[in-house]
Formats: sequence, structure tokens, C-alpha cells
Amino acid sequence: MKKIIYIFAIFSFITTSCTKDFEEINTNPNAPAAVQPSLLLRQVIYDFGEQMSYEGFVAGDLLAQHRTALDFNLFDRHDLKSPQLGGNPWAIFYTNLRDNEIILKQSRETAAFAVYEGPALILKAYMAAGLTDLFGDVPYFEAFDGVDGTATPSYDLQSAIYQNENGILDNLDKGIAAINNYSSSIPLQGDILFEGDLQAWIKFANSLKIKYLIRISDKVDVSNQLHTIFNTGNYIKNNNENAVFDFTNSEPNSFRLAQLRIGDFNNFVLSETMEEILLNLNDDRISTFFRPFTNSTSSEFNGLINGINSSTTSIVLSDYSLAGIAFREDTSTLDANFMTAWETSFLLAEAAQKGLITANAETLYSIGVTQAFEYWNTILPANYLSGNANFNAVGKTPLEQIITQKWIASIINGYEGWIEYRRTGFPNLKAVSASLNNGLIPVRMPYPAEEATLNQVNYAVAASATNGNSLNAKVWWNE
Repeated sequence: MKKIIYIFAIFSFITTSCTKDFEEINTNPNAPAAVQPSLLLRQVIYDFGEQMSYEGFVAGDLLAQHRTALDFNLFDRHDLKSPQLGGNPWAIFYTNLRDNEIILKQSRETAAFAVYEGPALILKAYMAAGLTDLFGDVPYFEAFDGVDGTATPSYDLQSAIYQNENGILDNLDKGIAAINNYSSSIPLQGDILFEGDLQAWIKFANSLKIKYLIRISDKVDVSNQLHTIFNTGNYIKNNNENAVFDFTNSEPNSFRLAQLRIGDFNNFVLSETMEEILLNLNDDRISTFFRPFTNSTSSEFNGLINGINSSTTSIVLSDYSLAGIAFREDTSTLDANFMTAWETSFLLAEAAQKGLITANAETLYSIGVTQAFEYWNTILPANYLSGNANFNAVGKTPLEQIITQKWIASIINGYEGWIEYRRTGFPNLKAVSASLNNGLIPVRMPYPAEEATLNQVNYAVAASATNGNSLNAKVWWNE
């Protein structure tokens, strides 16, 4: 379901006065000023979705090799400790997790706000998983209460963040329970994902459970939990149930690359890896994602190897394919993507292929491909699934086909494509042209430099556990 969202950067505050109106809504007239949870929920969803969509384009897509950067490209050469146009999502996660914690606290302290508890728990699980999947061990259990908590939280093990009480999986269960137990008639407001539909939040949470159980499935036996969710069937199944919000064609709600100068947009072109995979599949989405290069005489596409040394390599922009119009001229067709039907279908296809659920993996794969084409507003060719995209294509394994299709569709959510590559080894990414990481594709994001200053003692422990904050130290579920 498409939803046009108008976001304003001004918060309304509850002023401290002894008025009859405030007493009627059970607001303590002697309490400090506080942001209404409806406004804060809107802000958290929009800020996280907008910022991570931008990050996904300018940094995640480089790591996943959907795109490559022509200049300002130390990140593309895998010097991840020197973010340039993007590549430092740490602050995005912590700012929004701390704001979300305010919503969660309000929902538990004020009866009129109880409806926010379930969505806040689900969002906490979603953002925490994104954080730990990128960085590994991170401050979590002590990290988000900026008023009453510590300013120097300890780093928690990723295994604990996923599995312990008040961790990712537990918060998803508690979020679902909070919604099921909610009996008041006060509606959820500020919800730009589902327009206040609490049952849609439960489907979102169950799709997230599928995702995170699959993610840790090499470490933990998750088959019973996956069977239960799959057999119940209460997860995101169709694109009109997706956890997304639309960008618009006008500021301030257009995709950020449409708002920046043309030189920033033109810095990102089709990756040679993406070009080869899409052309080998005869995949028409290449025309949705990218434009024929200017010097082409027959609407051809041309990609560039990732990680060139721009100081020694001369590149002619007109020789390479820029991003498609959805990323600049018509961003109303673009979503900030939290969770989709196609991702859920591919996850279930993987689970079936691995014997974690009893289902037909090829059928789920075909459903996922169809949904992904629909999501990206591209007609699925009648012979697509019988060609090189066939589930049992010669020279490919079913798992490679599943992950490759998920990787293609995750463009703009490039960090997700990179995470899936780290987890499965698919698709086969190329060595970058002028690597600054000894020719290795990184397997984690580094902790930002400010952690060494602001949280020195705890950072030192975490850095030691990752071989000096190395990009090549695997996270727990990938060891």
C-alpha cells in the first residue's frame, strides 16, 4: 500500500502548566516538558528510514557492489575507517534507538500511551539487529537511557544481543505480546509505516523473526521456531503489506540524492559486478536501477570495477551508467524499506532449501522473484524463471540463486546485500581495483573513532576482541 508521508522537523512540546486540559489527559502539570510519543514515533521511523536509505545508496551499495564511486572513494577501496560521502551509520542507530527508548518508557509509565509499547519494542529489535550485524559486539543493554543511564556503556556480545532477555528475539516476542494484550481504544498515531494498524505490526515482527532466526541459524537450532511462524502464516506475504514509506518528488521528503548537487549524484555509477550479474540473467531491472551510458549507441549499460584509485585512474563519466530516474528525478517511486514480502519469501525459500521448514523451496523462490519485480515496478519477463534465473540453473546451486535474487532486490539497502554476502558467500563479489584492505572484502564495519575517545575503557576491550578494530574480524553469527 503506497503512502505519501509529509514530515515536518518541528516538534510540539507539552508545556508545564496547571491547566484543566492537561489534567483531563492525565498529564502531570509539574512534570518536565516532553515530546508526545506520536511525534517521536513519526520522527524515529522517518529519520532512520531516510538516513539509512541514503547510507544504503552511498556506502552500503558500494560494499555490496551494486554501485561504485568515481571520486571520494576511499570507502569503495575498503578504507572503512575514513567515511566520506557516507559510511558512518553508528550515530544514526544510536540517536534513533535512544529516541525510541523514550517512547518505550512513556508507554510503560503512562496508561494513555500504552499502545506504543509493542511498536517501540519491534523497532528496537529491528534497529538493534541492523547495528550489531554491521559492527558485531556493541553497547546495547546499558546504552539507550541517556537521562538515567551511563554515558560509557559496556559492549555486549552479539550472541547476547540476539538471544538474551530484552534482546532482539525477546523484544520481538514481547512486542507481539504487548499488541495482543492491548485492550484500550486509544489509536496508535504517528505511524507512517502502517497508519496505526497494529496487526500489520505483528506481521512485520514475525517477518523480522524469520530474518533474524535465519541469520543465526548456523549457530543455533532455529527450526522449531521457524516452523511455528511459517505454519501460523502471520507474516508479510504481499507487497501491499510491506513495512515501507514512500519518498515524494519534493523536498523535504524526496530521496536525499535528489536534493544534493548533481555532482554528488553523478559520483555513483553501475558496478561491474552488478552489470555482469544482471546481464547474465537478462534482467530487465537494469533499466530500472540504471541508465544507458551516455556514449552508448544502442542503449547499452556499462559498469565500473569497484575501488579504483581516482588519483591515478582517469574516468570519463559518459562511459558509465548512472543510477536510474527513481533515485533522482522521480523519487515518488522509491521507498524507505524496512521489511518486504519479497525478502520474507526469499528467507523462507532458504529455510525450506536447508530443511528448516517443510515447504517447496522453488515455489517460495519463484514467489520472491515475482514480488521483487513488482516491488521495483518492472514487468517480469515470461521466460525469466526458465532462463539463467532458474532455481536449478546449470552451474548454480539453489541457495546461490536465492541469495543472488535477494541481493539484486536489496539495492539502496546495500548494507543488507553486504551482510548476506558475508553470511553466505553469494553472490561472488569481485576483488576491488585498488584495495586499501590487503585485497580482502571487509566482514564488519569498524567502530567509529569517537568511541576510542568518549568510551575509552570499554572501547579498548571491544577493539582487542576484534584484532584492533579490524575490518576482517568476523561477527559471531559468521564465525
